[in-house]
Amino acid sequence: MQLFGPVLALLARILMAFAFAFFVPLAWAWFADDVALRAVWAASFGLAFGSGWVLLLLTRRYSRELLPRDGFLLVNLVWVVLTVYAMVPLLFAVPDITVSKAFFEAMSALTATGATALSGLDSLPVSVNVWRCFLQLVGGLGIVLLVVAVLPLLGLGGMQLYKAETPGPMKDAKFTPRIAETARGLWAVYFVLSVACFLAYRWAGMSWADAFMHMCTTMGLGGLSSHDASFGFWNSPAIEWVATLFMTLAGISFLRYFMVWRTRSIKPVIDDREIRMYIVVLLVATLMVFISLLEHQPQSHAVDTLRTALFHVVSVATTTGYASQDYTQWPVALPVLMMFLGAFASCAGSTGGGIKMVRMVLLIKQARRELVRIIHPRVVNPVTLGGQTVPPAVMQAVLGFMLIYGGATMGLTFLMLLSGLDIVTAFSAVVATVNNIGPGLGQVGPAGNFGGLSSFQLSVLSFAMLLGRLEFLTVLVLFTRHFWRR
Repeated sequence: MQLFGPVLALLARILMAFAFAFFVPLAWAWFADDVALRAVWAASFGLAFGSGWVLLLLTRRYSRELLPRDGFLLVNLVWVVLTVYAMVPLLFAVPDITVSKAFFEAMSALTATGATALSGLDSLPVSVNVWRCFLQLVGGLGIVLLVVAVLPLLGLGGMQLYKAETPGPMKDAKFTPRIAETARGLWAVYFVLSVACFLAYRWAGMSWADAFMHMCTTMGLGGLSSHDASFGFWNSPAIEWVATLFMTLAGISFLRYFMVWRTRSIKPVIDDREIRMYIVVLLVATLMVFISLLEHQPQSHAVDTLRTALFHVVSVATTTGYASQDYTQWPVALPVLMMFLGAFASCAGSTGGGIKMVRMVLLIKQARRELVRIIHPRVVNPVTLGGQTVPPAVMQAVLGFMLIYGGATMGLTFLMLLSGLDIVTAFSAVVATVNNIGPGLGQVGPAGNFGGLSSFQLSVLSFAMLLGRLEFLTVLVLFTRHFWRR
């Protein structure tokens, strides 16, 4: 207890803070006059807050600055423990749901993956769908990042948590003298964009409830919906354009928006190599899908086809996972292309998943550097990004990450194949969950869901979502013996 007491003490505070999230679905149940679910949400609040209070009483005497090891352990505990508490109301509110499905659904929501094991979403109580979607808003930017903003009030440093939670390889770029100020700034940007997205959805024709839920899943780049048909439920060009705009914005680093606000200049966005590549990739991929669809569906209207192509490319590439139609019925190369984009297209510091565009840029530069060295062995040709030389340690970290990413994807796919899945469903399910995309191909495509998978398969994919959300190393370091040495 002396070793991990401070970690558990902070976990207790986080759990108590998380308990107040249950007030959001409770409010919807109250206005919907759903008496039974009011009790479920109120009891869930009491369970989470009470558990945190008891744990705090047991550990409050342990106080010290967090070490790097503490930060990694705490981040993992937060995601797993909060997922457990988030799934509890689903067990009582969703008919015939199993524990494995409830855990999968809660993990998918908190990690902003958007894969669902539930069907009949249109008939679920509004408060249940609100809970699923609201979790994606909270988890999108990172629950722990929110905690970092209030750690100074607790007398604890937040740098270790920031390094463990922030996506992307450039984790030491704090942008402000104090990490807590950065965290608060990021959440301010997140809040402003979320409000704008909410109002835009309402203006485009969604109900207030749908606008709130889809704002949550758009800004969190999660993609859960309150309708089985996802965006096909509305068949509305205006709603799809709004979704496309805000998914694109959410796929850009919120750190850059924060710098735009601080400097009162758009230069930090324009000069960012990663953002430029992100936009170029989206536009080129949209053009490819558009041309292919026109050839495949020559009777379709060009403007509608362009909108459909752009909407689905942005949705999958940013790891959101919305769909207005079953794109697995398109030429086979197109859904595969979009899944490939989802593995890397979103920017580091955004709410998207995958390996991030900045890593892909660095890998391409490193490959080009090696090709030059073959011809000119003595040439000095360092890898640069944004006019600055990338330190060798960063490149080593990127290469190590890619090795683990590839190995984990292959290993998890093999487990799914051993469990009896076909190769298309197995591989796409792993890619979709490891990269936090949401829907895959085959049985788990946009026209289906993950509900037909076994408890073992759902457990494997739940672990895959956690791996992807915390970028592999943060999770896998717990399985090394060196981590547990004093």
